[in-house]
Amino acid sequence: MAQHLELVQSIRQAGHRLTPQRASVLAVIAESECHLTAEEILARVRERYPYLNKSAVYRSLELLTELGLIHQTDLGHGRVEYELHRHPHHHHLVCRRCKHIQQIDHAVLQRLQKKLANEFGFHADLDHFAIFGTCRKCQTRAKRTAHAHS
Repeated sequence: MAQHLELVQSIRQAGHRLTPQRASVLAVIAESECHLTAEEILARVRERYPYLNKSAVYRSLELLTELGLIHQTDLGHGRVEYELHRHPHHHHLVCRRCKHIQQIDHAVLQRLQKKLANEFGFHADLDHFAIFGTCRKCQTRAKRTAHAHS
């Protein structure tokens, strides 16, 4: 509940009104423990407010992302997914083969962030993103399959 009040306060401090649409979108995302697509958010919001306009949900998502209250990430499912901005930051390792998603702590990428700043004068926004590759299990399976065929 305290976190929800902080989020509401952040919207107001940024000079925006807390409309019922924004409040309901924010509540749905805050209640979720996982990433949600815009369509899933719309469906959950409409459970509470059946006549809510689809474009109002998309505008709310855009504003909440712009304010840094939520993150949008492409986890390889062909659509953007949203998640509440939680501390500490985290990122995702996504296996291209089995689609397993593993969270990693932001500390793993802090060296990269510092290196980019020091060497290139570039401030990287490493708030929340996915890194695609092959997980350990799939690599092991691929090696076993290669050995079996040779």
